Amino acid sequence: MKKVILSMVAVISFSLSFAQEKTKDTTYWNKEGKISFLFNQSAFSNWVAGGENTIAGNLGVDYTFDYVKDKITWNNRIVASYGLTNSKNNEFTKKTDDRLQLNSVIGLKAKNYWSYSFFLNFNTQFAKGYEYGKDANGKEIRTEYTNFMSPGYLAFGPGLLWEKNKNLKFNISPVAVKLVFVDKAFTLPNDKYFGVEEGKGLRTELGLRASGYAKFNIMENISMENILVLYTNYLEDPQNVDLDYTMNLTLDVNKYISANLIFQAVYDDNAFEGFQIREVFGIGVNYNW
Repeated sequence: MKKVILSMVAVISFSLSFAQEKTKDTTYWNKEGKISFLFNQSAFSNWVAGGENTIAGNLGVDYTFDYVKDKITWNNRIVASYGLTNSKNNEFTKKTDDRLQLNSVIGLKAKNYWSYSFFLNFNTQFAKGYEYGKDANGKEIRTEYTNFMSPGYLAFGPGLLWEKNKNLKFNISPVAVKLVFVDKAFTLPNDKYFGVEEGKGLRTELGLRASGYAKFNIMENISMENILVLYTNYLEDPQNVDLDYTMNLTLDVNKYISANLIFQAVYDDNAFEGFQIREVFGIGVNYNW
C-alpha cells in the first residue's frame, strides 16, 4: 500500500509541476487536468432483506496536454487511478481500480479532418493483484497473480487520424506493434499467463489497432465520455479481436462535487476467455486546473 501511495503522489506531483511549467511557446499548448476522489458506502442494521456493509474509495488523476502548431498536432493523456473496497464479510480489502496509462498521438495534417499519425500507448497497474478462492474450511484465501509491469502493455505504430475536434476523434494503425511484459516467475504452461510463453517475460504481436474517442453532453451538467480500442494480432488467431471499452458518465453538482459512473468492458482471450466487466459508482470530490 505504501508503494501505491508514493506512486500516486509522484504522478500527481509530476502532473502539477508540468501544468505550472512556463515555456516560450505556451500559446501552442492546451493543458488541463483533474484530481478526483470517488467515494461510495453502504450500511445495514437489522435489515431483514439482507445486506452487506461496504466502504470504497477511488483516487484518480486525469491530465491532458495537447500541442497544436501549423500542421502538427500532438495529443497526450495520462490517467492514473487506484481504488479499494472493504466489506465486513470479506477477509481481504480488494481493488476496485488500478491503472496507469499514457496515450500519445502525433499527427501531421493531410486533408480536411485527416492527418498522418503515429501513436504510442502504455498501460500497467500500480500494485499486486490476486486470485481469490476458499480453503477446505471455507475461509477466503488469495494468491498473487499480477503486479506492476506484470502485465505491462506497450503499443505503437503509424496510421491515420481523423479528428473533428478534441471530443471526437478516431485513429487507425494497420501495422501496430504490441509488446506484453510480464514477470516470468508468474508464467504458466500453454501460454495461460497473458499469452506469454512459460519462462519468458515478453510477448510480441503485430496487428491492426483502431481507437475511438467521443465525449458529449447528454443534458445540462451531464456528460458522457466513451473510449474504445480494438486490436487484432496478424501473427496468431487474427479472427480474435481484443476489445477495451470505457464509459465515464459524470453529473456535475457544482465545481467540486459530482456523481460519477464508470463502466468498463474488456475482452482479451490471452488474459481471460470471456468479458471482464468493471463498474464503479459514487460521489466524487474534484479539483480541476
